[in-house]
Amino acid sequence: MTKQTPRENGPFADLASAGTEPALLTPGPLTTSMRTKESMLRDWGSWDDDFKAISKEIRIRLVDMCDGGEDYDCALMQGSGSFSVEAMLSSFIPKNGSKTLLLMNGAYGQRSKKTMDYLDRDYVELDKGDYLPPMPNEVADILDSDPAISHVVLVHCETSSGILNPLKEISDVVVAKGRKLLVDSMSAFGAVPLSVKDIPFEAMVSSANKCIEGVPGFGFIVAKKSALEAAKGNSHSLALDVHDQWAHMNKTGQWRFTPPTHTVVAFLEALYQHEEEGNVEGRHGRYLNNRQVLVKGMRELGFETLLEDRWLSPIITTFFCPAHKNFDFATFYAEIKKEGYIIYPGKLTVVDSFRVGNIGQLFEEDMNGVLAAMKKACVSMGVDDCSPPAEALEQRKLQA
Repeated sequence: MTKQTPRENGPFADLASAGTEPALLTPGPLTTSMRTKESMLRDWGSWDDDFKAISKEIRIRLVDMCDGGEDYDCALMQGSGSFSVEAMLSSFIPKNGSKTLLLMNGAYGQRSKKTMDYLDRDYVELDKGDYLPPMPNEVADILDSDPAISHVVLVHCETSSGILNPLKEISDVVVAKGRKLLVDSMSAFGAVPLSVKDIPFEAMVSSANKCIEGVPGFGFIVAKKSALEAAKGNSHSLALDVHDQWAHMNKTGQWRFTPPTHTVVAFLEALYQHEEEGNVEGRHGRYLNNRQVLVKGMRELGFETLLEDRWLSPIITTFFCPAHKNFDFATFYAEIKKEGYIIYPGKLTVVDSFRVGNIGQLFEEDMNGVLAAMKKACVSMGVDDCSPPAEALEQRKLQA
């Protein structure tokens, strides 16, 4: 047999050289550790007892991470995070006789709204735009005015803007009003504390390639066992039926359909590293330090954050694009990538922006490195003033 080597050209050409992998300053997929990468070098049989044991351990660890005890359980679901969000909405919200309050302040709240439209589920919305979180008193007023509302849906960290929403305060209102809370904690779970002792959610979703620092391929739903049992028959989809997936896993230890085996094994390895770092508290501390270094450095360069400091999350930060006539995001992005860093374009509807994440295997030296790359890029483009357009700041002031 001929030994296989990296191609001289094409997307894999740089694999021939060590140290060329860029750092992903994104909200996921993200930079993973070498241990996580190496864990994917073996093939697994999806029906084998060893693989079933891995799936079981993952489920137990995820329930433990939110203090679920005997009242909660976990179902794993193939696909990206949005697959699991749709699975949650369709499985835990009945087809008839219910109304949902959607709390929105960015692109991912809007995606839940679009999903509900596809599902043909009844809902009302509270849309706070890009700059502010929904506030508990607003939620209370809506629930008081509409007793037909049975469920409330909230994005924990809205990564299009970087807002960390006040989940605990909103949960307190939802519980007090006798409603059920569904949480999209896609970009926060594992790095921001989330315990059912404080936030007794009905169901919560997240994904392998976020704060646990695994790779893309599946998401997971942690939910009350009573809610999982009641979800039977709700789903519009065979593949996204959380109840069926959960019941099958409990009965057989297997996934109903072919699982992303390498991704699943990598996730367990990532969970081990998460524990070694100090679990949620340890990871939160590193991410928070990354953000503080980043924001301080960006402001020194003249960039402005989209959000006021009190709303900044430890996950990702959105910055206004400079008003300077020479600034071009595509060029800015390409210049930074040359230095070994990949950032994220904006996802806002109101102003031009870009996002810089600080989750994944990133440390203070990485944040200093991307800051140096941004400074170099601005010099290369002839941008000597990184302040945003006046109208962007005025828009923020009006919404705040």
